[in-house]
Amino acid sequence: MKVALLSDCYLPRLGGIEVQVHDLARNLQKAGHEVVAFTATREPGQRRNELEIIDGIPVHRLAIPMPHGLPINPLAPPTLRRLLRAGGFDVAHVHMGVVAPFSMDCARVALDLDLPTAVTWHSLHARMEGPIRLVGYVARWAKSGAALSAVSGVAAQSVSSLAGVQHKVAILPNGIDTTQWAPLPRPPRGAGEPMRVVSAMRLMGRKRPLELLDIVHEARRQAPEADIRLEVLGEGPLRPKVDARAAELGGDEWFTAPGRMTRTQVQERYRLSDIYIAPAELEAFGIAALEARTTGLPVVAPRKSGVSEFIEHRVNGMLTGDDAGMADALARLATDHSLRVAMTAHNTEVLPRESWPSVVRMVETEYVRAIDQLR
Repeated sequence: MKVALLSDCYLPRLGGIEVQVHDLARNLQKAGHEVVAFTATREPGQRRNELEIIDGIPVHRLAIPMPHGLPINPLAPPTLRRLLRAGGFDVAHVHMGVVAPFSMDCARVALDLDLPTAVTWHSLHARMEGPIRLVGYVARWAKSGAALSAVSGVAAQSVSSLAGVQHKVAILPNGIDTTQWAPLPRPPRGAGEPMRVVSAMRLMGRKRPLELLDIVHEARRQAPEADIRLEVLGEGPLRPKVDARAAELGGDEWFTAPGRMTRTQVQERYRLSDIYIAPAELEAFGIAALEARTTGLPVVAPRKSGVSEFIEHRVNGMLTGDDAGMADALARLATDHSLRVAMTAHNTEVLPRESWPSVVRMVETEYVRAIDQLR
């Protein structure tokens, strides 16, 4: 097939959707498909629409200068319509965040052209669900024949509510390179060594880094003999508040936050850690948690987050109902050696179903559904 991948955000921006859409493009290409990406993300210094090649993928940047580099371009639809009409595409695959004006335009233009269209949501709607329902575009796309999907069952529930229960919402999980994130040999853990908990996140409110500090502080209170340590990988606007809260809790003894790291550095930190924790509740999927799980780490997360898509309680991690439950789970794993070892062994020996070859097959099935729905 010839596939148009359409997303507000794309490389060189770094984030969940940006990296996932580019990795999907590369893996679809490996599977024999022709892929072209469309985005409103600008390259530094770009002043007009440009075409570039990234890792063999043609990328149309339909971008204009915006404050803070925001990927917004209300002038894009005419150019997009011309490119999609002339491109000979078999299917358009639109990737949605909570607010995604360029992707919304892409879905509208593709459907107006009678181009088979798949739309995947990568975020939870949360407080935006009411306004989105009022505007009604999700229901309109469903009625127009778009094949709707979301990256997890948690995210799909909201999309189904907005589209109407008569319209199927498939689950298209994010993909992972299981070779790249394969477990590495772990150093032997001696008696009396601290229990190392790690998390990777952008330091922002939705990811809940401040609450994470309180959770680990409580787990340390419950299991003082385990000497639980926390390392948070990433950077963001809440850094000053995170540092201040850690100081209030005496975190100089047990908390470190080295900032943003490369993928190789993250893998090394996971190799030296014992447990991964993902405290965000409004997490549609949780790619960082999946990466940690693939390297072998047991994962602690809220039951209502998208992490529950690939973590089974007491098999390869612990799913909890609230912050108190996460503190309890950390304390339990820190003190129950056999349980922790069993979870690590499971994650080391059993590949996640979200490997890229498997995800590509799911995506291909969704493209066929989009084509069938416009016949």
